[in-house]
Amino acid sequence: MEPSNKAVLPRNLKLVFRRIGEQLEAYYSGPYRSALARAERDEEDLFMLLVYAESLGIPNPVSLYTLELQPLMLERFHEWHQRMGMERSPLDEMRCC
Repeated sequence: MEPSNKAVLPRNLKLVFRRIGEQLEAYYSGPYRSALARAERDEEDLFMLLVYAESLGIPNPVSLYTLELQPLMLERFHEWHQRMGMERSPLDEMRCC
């Protein structure tokens, strides 16, 4: 009795369909890639502002929740404040430059 190739065929089909899906996604999102990246950057900038608003002197109604996120966002803080046009860190207690 010969071994069956049924187990191999679905795995190859999954790989083929995954590659087709990746190519179609690249084709359709290609023209909008820069706009999507800009929107993502703007969203992250707003989020960083919310997280560090209390430290910057801006009243923040959700500071209890965002205070927990500050240590997680500290690695990206340097890139954010430079993108916002601040040469040095605006926070006295956080020196990243």
